[in-house]
Amino acid sequence: VQLVESGGGLVQAGGSLRLSCAASGSTFSINAMGWYRQAPGKQRELVAYIISSGGGTSYADSVKGRFTISRDNVKHTMYLQMNSLKPDDTAVYYCNARLAGLLDAWGQGTLVTVSS
Repeated sequence: VQLVESGGGLVQAGGSLRLSCAASGSTFSINAMGWYRQAPGKQRELVAYIISSGGGTSYADSVKGRFTISRDNVKHTMYLQMNSLKPDDTAVYYCNARLAGLLDAWGQGTLVTVSS
């Protein structure tokens, strides 16, 4: 499975961005997909994920009510709609796919910068 993110950029606090993650290859093996982020000097953290079967979602407390994860199964694409962005949301955002056999695939990352 190959993952390609897009949609990062610079935005002012309070603004919005939508990230996309396009999957290709053995997409039938994807059990769940998620977004992680890593800010400078910090560990990578889970932001949100969505289960392939049933579409259940989960969010980090820090983004609940502001971010929405979704997917388009026809396009094999996952999205992260980010609203009310804060400077603390500044990070490199990574797309992740959890595959059968507990294997992981990662995208290359896309930088989100929120200015105050």
